[in-house]
Amino acid sequence: MRLSSAAIVLLNFGLLAIAATLWLIPSKPNTKSDASTEKIATTTPVDRVESSAVAEIAQQVTVRVLTKTSMGSGAIVQRQARTYTVLTCDHVVAGSENGDYTILTADGATYPARRQFVQTLAGVDLALLQFDSPKSYRVAVLGNSGGLTKGDRVYASGFPNYQFLNKSRVEETRNWGIKAFRLTTGTVALLLKRTLPEGYSVGYTNEVEQGMSGGPVLNQKGELIGINGRLKYPLQGIDVFTFADGTKPSVELFHQMEALSWAIPIAAFQHQAEKNLAQPQSQNEI
Repeated sequence: MRLSSAAIVLLNFGLLAIAATLWLIPSKPNTKSDASTEKIATTTPVDRVESSAVAEIAQQVTVRVLTKTSMGSGAIVQRQARTYTVLTCDHVVAGSENGDYTILTADGATYPARRQFVQTLAGVDLALLQFDSPKSYRVAVLGNSGGLTKGDRVYASGFPNYQFLNKSRVEETRNWGIKAFRLTTGTVALLLKRTLPEGYSVGYTNEVEQGMSGGPVLNQKGELIGINGRLKYPLQGIDVFTFADGTKPSVELFHQMEALSWAIPIAAFQHQAEKNLAQPQSQNEI
């Protein structure tokens, strides 16, 4: 059937009216998509805020420990009037022949430091330094390392001795000041019932570099739960992982251990230096 010109015009107007009506009808919201978007919006910022808060704490409580021949890191653990106490690894400060130490703080200031009268903490790779300052520096809150479980997120901080400027150029960071500071994230992977020599028992996935020894390991609350001290894949192989009782791990366990960085739990410090703050032992150890 052939339509007249008038009929065609009327038909076109009808189609336009239907299209306009459909355009004005509000579409039904996609509740599944909205819910998914809302979930992302409420969880992701929380993680970011948490990481940002811990990062700020880490930068404020972490110091650099310098001697004439070595570099390492430490954590401020106490303040009494103008005197601050820094917890670090004994192997960081043991190489100073004349006992000269310099502390670099978060604001870029440097202070001469001295070994505390308790020079080493028996049986563990820990030592204490003290420096004096009229300034106010943040003191780390000691956490409960006995409450750690596998999979817990942890943050390791310190001052690496070297920095790659590009693929072929490496520079020592001794004169970098606070620009050398580094913070890495990871998770707890192993908790040893039989400790390694010098108190090491917390294995974690964070990247820790030479120079970060003595630096803090923080939990998600920003509390100090360990001290960095051993790097991944040591050249000495399985001998490094001989337990304190003289036994060696199985080959399977050794391969797990060598792929991790290692820390001394803060409880080792608390037991010896602050017995009134002793924490219960973890039940989640190997």
